[in-house]
Amino acid sequence: MRLLAARMAAALPLIFCATIAVSADSAIDVSLGDVSLNKVAFLVAADNGIYQKNGLTIHQFITKGAAARISRSGINVPSEFVGTDDQDERAPISIGGGSPLIVSMTTDARSTDRVIIATTDNQARFHVISSKALNSVDDLKGKRLGFSSYGSVSHLMALELLRQKGWSQDDDISLMEEGMAYSALKDGKVDAFIGSEIYYTMADKNDAKDLVNLTDYNIPLAGSGINVERKWLANHHDEVMRFVKSTIEAYALMKSDENVVRAVLAKWYGITDARQQDDMYAQVVASPQKPYPAVDGIKLVKQLFSYRELKRRDADYFYDNSFVAELDKSGFIDKVYADPKAN
Repeated sequence: MRLLAARMAAALPLIFCATIAVSADSAIDVSLGDVSLNKVAFLVAADNGIYQKNGLTIHQFITKGAAARISRSGINVPSEFVGTDDQDERAPISIGGGSPLIVSMTTDARSTDRVIIATTDNQARFHVISSKALNSVDDLKGKRLGFSSYGSVSHLMALELLRQKGWSQDDDISLMEEGMAYSALKDGKVDAFIGSEIYYTMADKNDAKDLVNLTDYNIPLAGSGINVERKWLANHHDEVMRFVKSTIEAYALMKSDENVVRAVLAKWYGITDARQQDDMYAQVVASPQKPYPAVDGIKLVKQLFSYRELKRRDADYFYDNSFVAELDKSGFIDKVYADPKAN
């Protein structure tokens, strides 16, 4: 883990330098909501000149909360590369889960009003990681299951897993906020936790068990994607379109050339183990080719969280599918995937 932290420290400065030679005032702030595979496409876009080719100057940063959370599993992002809460709030573009965005917008008066433009993660693919004392999903009953934070993607998955199993939070299982960490598992504060590929591919190294693959439960997900401040979007349609194009080009390149992904995993996350890289690359391949906003996932948020403020909004308030639709109908997406390296 020390090597991982050192490599991240060495590599992170490059993300702030991957811009075209224009005034710093023209750079668009992009908040990367967590340290996960879902952010790799945006690192690929920076490292491979995709942003620059599309005339974008992008300043990306790791959020304060994400840096704190990943540190509990042994990865330490240098403080100078972590955005402040104010920067996170003001960034016109954020890359993160639609579920936490929707819940935040309807529970926190300080939340920035954003709209989901694209979803690159539309089905639950996280796993349940547990102590070795557990042998099956049914062993979770009566135990403590960790997730990241209220309304997060991991929380949504936990709630839907309970619904499908017919379990109650009152009587059958304890859901533990801020429990998505190996430190929480090792300290006995949780018996298991729901984690992304960057967690479950490290299970063996942490003397833990990769217990459940949530893909088996067919959970539609408003997962990670491009979220844009609603007011800013009104006057920056062209920049947002170019950002969506960059994202699609980055995914097409990743799917056609696994070495691009392996290079980023090694450079940014210090992940060089071939088996771990293989497991993570499988998730890249499974990502949607046409990243329309995940409407079914948004509807599931509305089903699982039933408080008044969320009920006041129809599902279509939270997304705008026009950007991906325009690129789809124009043939741009098919063209990019037909010859990713030509773009």
